[in-house]
Amino acid sequence: MAGLLADTTYKSFEEVAKRFPDKTALIFLGEKYTFSELHSMVVRLAAGLYESGVGKGERVIVYLYNLPQTIIAWLALQRLEAVPVMVAPVYTAYDIRYMANDVGAEVIFCMDTNLSYVVDVLNESPIRKIIFTNMVDLLPVWKRYFGKGFGRIPMGKIPKGKDFISFRELLKKGSTASLPPFRGKPEETAVMLYTGGTTGFPKGVPLSAGLFLYRIDEWAKAAEAVVPLGEGISLLSAPLYHVIGQMDGMTPLLITGEPLIVMPRVVLDAMFNHIQRYKVTRMFAVPAMYRMILEHDRIDYYDLSSLKYCGTGGDVLPTEVANRWYKKFDIPLYQGYGATELCAAISLSYARDGIPPEGAAGKISPGSKFRLVDPDTLEPVPAGEPGELLATSPYAVNAYWNKPEETEKCFINVDGEIWYRTKDVVEIDQNNWLYFRDRSVDLIKHKGYRIAAAEVERVLQEHPAVIAASVVGIADEKVGERIKAFVVLKEDIKGISGFELTKWCKERLAPYKVPQYIEFRDMLPKSKVGKFLRRELREEERRKVSE
Repeated sequence: MAGLLADTTYKSFEEVAKRFPDKTALIFLGEKYTFSELHSMVVRLAAGLYESGVGKGERVIVYLYNLPQTIIAWLALQRLEAVPVMVAPVYTAYDIRYMANDVGAEVIFCMDTNLSYVVDVLNESPIRKIIFTNMVDLLPVWKRYFGKGFGRIPMGKIPKGKDFISFRELLKKGSTASLPPFRGKPEETAVMLYTGGTTGFPKGVPLSAGLFLYRIDEWAKAAEAVVPLGEGISLLSAPLYHVIGQMDGMTPLLITGEPLIVMPRVVLDAMFNHIQRYKVTRMFAVPAMYRMILEHDRIDYYDLSSLKYCGTGGDVLPTEVANRWYKKFDIPLYQGYGATELCAAISLSYARDGIPPEGAAGKISPGSKFRLVDPDTLEPVPAGEPGELLATSPYAVNAYWNKPEETEKCFINVDGEIWYRTKDVVEIDQNNWLYFRDRSVDLIKHKGYRIAAAEVERVLQEHPAVIAASVVGIADEKVGERIKAFVVLKEDIKGISGFELTKWCKERLAPYKVPQYIEFRDMLPKSKVGKFLRRELREEERRKVSE
């Protein structure tokens, strides 16, 4: 791997920090942090965590927005050979309770604004220590003062007690001399991300250091022909709890030694301003984001000509969006295909190959292996025909965390190797270009997120008035798919509205998982063995559109 300097995530960061101590590593709300400053904060936080009892193999929840603190926490946990469990900061107590118990997390990083959800589950989870922060913790005093004074910073109330400690306090607490030697190995878990489960419960995906480094090395190489390594500047538009955010956020810090612009939330005008101000050369976003950029009524007020590589993934790129982007900016959108279980992209559009063929979702990355099989028999399909994609690679994921039944469904042993079943039907041509043809029917793609229909159904069916629910995705050109729920109420229940069920879901699901439409039915289609037939509901919705 040409860009790699070490075989573990922390050592790779340490080597980059040694090579470029005075180079800018992070830019956040106008403040710049050099690699040496970032490295100093990482080891100090690691020391504070170590003296608080965090050690090798411990799973620690990181429940934060895209902040320098999120990256510092991630890297500090790498230094301790602990495992950051990345969690969406918009998750509710319902999700935090489940995940904390699932991974046995005793420590959690959270915002002061979502801390109340953590407090709600303290008596029902193993969490024993809460490290809280806010949007401006690492900014200069005068910026914090003015931000708070003018009410521009969301703030939450902090309970008192020894179990609550601020991020800033923990940075000052530890002695770096107390840190144990680093003995990490590439096969050990570096980070855990959650993805949708067919049973309705999210599944933890443990990503090894070796796999993570292999993927970010290819991520860097994809743009190398138009952005030479070390000469670019990246803007992070994807959340760090998503695998795209992990790739895009860690590539500059662990591989290329380039500045990374971090924004707590994506606001398009602010994004445009940062691209123009800092001459951003590369970014990666879901197709829906590029559509929003193209349709923004102030896009022409900004100079975005510094962009050289704009990658996209997480959903199918509409041809219309790709064509509009190329026409406006004279650069293509470089599409990739992957999954959390594959540690992001198994295929990428490399700039060295020129403009990707229409509809292509990248070329299979060197080092990755694939098979196309019949979904029912798992027998290879004839050359040139579509089939379900099976994939593996160095240090591949071979099991979900604590989910043997889900693991058995999604990972199979072929000729002594563990392969992941993507459940997606694709074609791959003689030049290894991948063309997506159909998605797993039980996963809904909304704004780049993969949402398990079963998870939304489970939450709906927990409502005392609901006897049955089926959830499907409805095609929408702006967001990929919208979520629609079909609900059957108990016979003696009256007066329950879609508004009430939506409110119920909002209290238990992340915002992007809440159904946009709820339709009440007397009954739902079932198979002979009593299984709800989502495909019939999907067909009904397709027919409505075609009519």
